[in-house]
Amino acid sequence: MTAAPERISRHGAFGGTVEFCRHAAEATGCDMRFAVFLPPQAERRRVPLLWYLAGLTCTEETFMIKAGAQRIAAELGIALAAPDTSPRNVPLPGDGDNWDFGVGAGFYVDATREPWSRHYRMYSYVTRELPAVIEANFPVDARRQGIFGHSMGGHGALTIALKNPGRYRSVSAFAPIAAPMQCPWGQKALTGYLGEDREAWRGHDASELIRSLPSVDGRPLLLVDQGLADPFLEQQLLPDRLEKACAEKGYPLTLRRHPGYDHGYYFISTFIEDHLRHHARALLA
Repeated sequence: MTAAPERISRHGAFGGTVEFCRHAAEATGCDMRFAVFLPPQAERRRVPLLWYLAGLTCTEETFMIKAGAQRIAAELGIALAAPDTSPRNVPLPGDGDNWDFGVGAGFYVDATREPWSRHYRMYSYVTRELPAVIEANFPVDARRQGIFGHSMGGHGALTIALKNPGRYRSVSAFAPIAAPMQCPWGQKALTGYLGEDREAWRGHDASELIRSLPSVDGRPLLLVDQGLADPFLEQQLLPDRLEKACAEKGYPLTLRRHPGYDHGYYFISTFIEDHLRHHARALLA
C-alpha cells in the first residue's frame, strides 16, 4: 500500500487548497517534495489531474507561486500537481557545481551512469511512483490526466507524453528544450546521465521521438508557446526542429511565437490560461 505523504503546509486558494508535501521516494532513494492544488470541486468528486514539470533550477514551489494557474484551475475544476526537479540532499560528486546539471536539473530521465543512477531516476518517479502517491491520497481521477511544462520541464512533458500513449489526454509546453540531442543543455545532461552512446539519447528527444512514431493516429494536439525575446531560443530550445519533425510526420502541432516575451514566468503567467483551457477541452470532454 502506498504510504501517505507528510503534509508540510496547506494554503487556501480560489476556494480550493494548495498543499506542499514530502515523502520517502523509492525511485530516487531519498525524500522528495511535491505540490498539489485541489480545486473546490474536489470536495464533492474526483477531478482531472494536470501535471506541471518545471525547468532548470526550479522546485515544486515555483509553478504554484509564480504561474497564476490556480484561478483558472479552480474555475475549470482541474487539480494541478508539480514535482520537484531532481533529488536533493543525496550529495554526489559535483552535483552542485553547475546550475544546468545535477541538483535542480534531473532532466526527467532515469540515469544509467554512475553515480547518478543511484538517485537520478526522475522519469520513473514522475511517471510511476508519484502518480501512485497522489492517486492514493488525493481525490483525483487517474483516467483523466494531462501534462505540461516549461523549458527542461517542457522537454519532460513532451517526451513523457510521447512515450506513454493513452496515459495523458493532453500535452503542452512553454519554451521546451525541443531537440536536446542538438543543444548544449541536452548534450551535457544526456551525456552525464546516460553516457556517450547517442542512440540511447533518442528516447529522450521529443523531435526524434515524433520522427520514430509508427503512427500519429489518436495522438493529442501539441500546444507550444515560445517567446521570441527568449535568450535561449536559438542555441538551446530549437522549436524549429520540433516544428519540422511534426510537419514531416503529420503530427498535430500548434506552435505560437510571441514577440517581446522571454524565458521567465511573466511569459508563462501571460499564456497560462490558454494552456489550462487547452487541457480542459480534453480532460473535461
